[in-house]
Amino acid sequence: MKNSLKYKMIMIYFLLVFVAMVIVGVFINSEFEKYNMNLVRNDMINISQNIIDNMSILSRDDFYSHKNELQSGILDMPISKSYEVSIIDPFSYDILASTNSTFESQNAFSVLNEGVLLDLATENVVEKDILIESDTEQYSIKNMAFANKNDDGSIRYILYERRSLDDIDSMLRNVTLMIIKATLLALFITIFFGYFVSNSITIPIKKLTRVALIVSKGDFSAKVKINSTDEIGQLGSTFNYLTKNLENMIKELSSEKSKLNAIIYHMQNGLVAIDNFGKIIHCNANFVNIINSNQNVDALINKSYDDVISTFTDELSFSMIIRNYSNNKSEDITLNINDKYYTVSSAVFKEENGALAGIIVVFQDITESRRLEELRRDFVANVSHELKTPITSIKSYTETLLDGAIDDKDTATSFLTVINNESDRMNNIIKDLLQLSHMDYKKESWDMALTDINALTRDCILKMTLYADMKNQKIVGEISNDKLPVIIDKSKFEQVIINLVSNAIKYTNDNGTIIVKTFVNDGKCHISVTDDGIGIPEKDLPFIFDRFYRVDKGRSRSLGGTGLGLSICESIIAEHGGTISVTSTFGEGSTFTVIIPM
Repeated sequence: MKNSLKYKMIMIYFLLVFVAMVIVGVFINSEFEKYNMNLVRNDMINISQNIIDNMSILSRDDFYSHKNELQSGILDMPISKSYEVSIIDPFSYDILASTNSTFESQNAFSVLNEGVLLDLATENVVEKDILIESDTEQYSIKNMAFANKNDDGSIRYILYERRSLDDIDSMLRNVTLMIIKATLLALFITIFFGYFVSNSITIPIKKLTRVALIVSKGDFSAKVKINSTDEIGQLGSTFNYLTKNLENMIKELSSEKSKLNAIIYHMQNGLVAIDNFGKIIHCNANFVNIINSNQNVDALINKSYDDVISTFTDELSFSMIIRNYSNNKSEDITLNINDKYYTVSSAVFKEENGALAGIIVVFQDITESRRLEELRRDFVANVSHELKTPITSIKSYTETLLDGAIDDKDTATSFLTVINNESDRMNNIIKDLLQLSHMDYKKESWDMALTDINALTRDCILKMTLYADMKNQKIVGEISNDKLPVIIDKSKFEQVIINLVSNAIKYTNDNGTIIVKTFVNDGKCHISVTDDGIGIPEKDLPFIFDRFYRVDKGRSRSLGGTGLGLSICESIIAEHGGTISVTSTFGEGSTFTVIIPM
């Protein structure tokens, strides 16, 4: 209550009126006292002058001996009963005459103030207010003495006048009491009207405060009701304007924040922001996935960044990043987390005054690019090896022929046969590369026609039987004798089936079995090739159709091929609007399934 504006305003009004009334009261009381005291003084002067002018006996030299005449003369003077006048002998200080009958024949020093009498030795008029105190009362008396002197300066007689000031003191007390009552009334009126005046100011401010509290909770629909055009009304109008602008600004900021959060949350890279105390203040879902945390994004907020990242590396500790930044050695590092590779970069963000506010760390998944780079290197190695082997053979046999072996017909024929086979091998490699390139750039020509897929599959099995027999393998065709017409490019689809059967022969041990099926399911044509060979490890299944990818690089190279066959098959099937998939159990065998629309 004491800290409220209303209380302060009422107290200010109260103090102002109180101080003003006290000052006015003191002034009025003082002036009223001066006025009445001047009246008394003037009356005393007039009385003394009247006695001098009208009591002729005082002009005689022997007036000392005529006390009775003096007494009767002074009593006959028109003197108010409030005043007491005495005529005193200046030599003996005996009272010669007095309006107070009790003073007759008494010495002035015994009944009057001796200080006043003694002061007349040096002054003509002496005035003194004397406070008389007794056990029962206290009152003031004004004493005024006049010395009537001869021409030589000697005192002929003394006029001593006294007047009680009780009536004046009583009057001053009444005036003071009236002023006090007026002051109390004024203070009461001040408090009464001050309450209403302060309400006219504080009530709008309280309403403004309530609206401000509502706005602070996010409800910008609250408005201040404007009832006046004064400063309070202008304040309310300004507040409403501020609220409207603030609402628009917050909406814009919220929109931008939502956009930024959406971008950060859905960005491919993992991101984590750290404050200057090493606490996580923001991260996205990809960062949670990278660290393989079973917690959600919100659960990581305010956690120690070092506690989270120390499981994987010490190179990215908060202190290490700060140290590298201070030494201008901030460099990207490559990190392996859960069999994935990441390039990690960091950057600091600062306050407006340049002080460090925190660090942003970005994890970029480079697993795929590293894998593609490895595939590229493997491809270069494979192609180089595949081309080098026949070239080496061709060169060796050619040099032997040039050295004279050409004269031996049998030897020359054998060598030329080898040279021809190696040339074909080189040609096949180049042809596969060109075919993939043409399909990539949509330059491949397609001859789509209605074809019996069952008949085409039986022809492919017949062509591959000779190769299977070389390993004592058996190719079983579970193919209906009925026609199964589909629209395909016959030669390219034959390439797919032969490639799948050829791979099954290559990666199946001697005496193995390969099953080739065709059937219709859900209105689509299915072709599957199943073997009981070495199978494919589960970790390699997602990449089996990638170009240049080999599960067992050494075995694949010894069996020939470039790692492009399955990739070519996938591209051909895709052009037919179909799919190719694989299921495999490592060490037990694999099944490749082609599905194309009817």
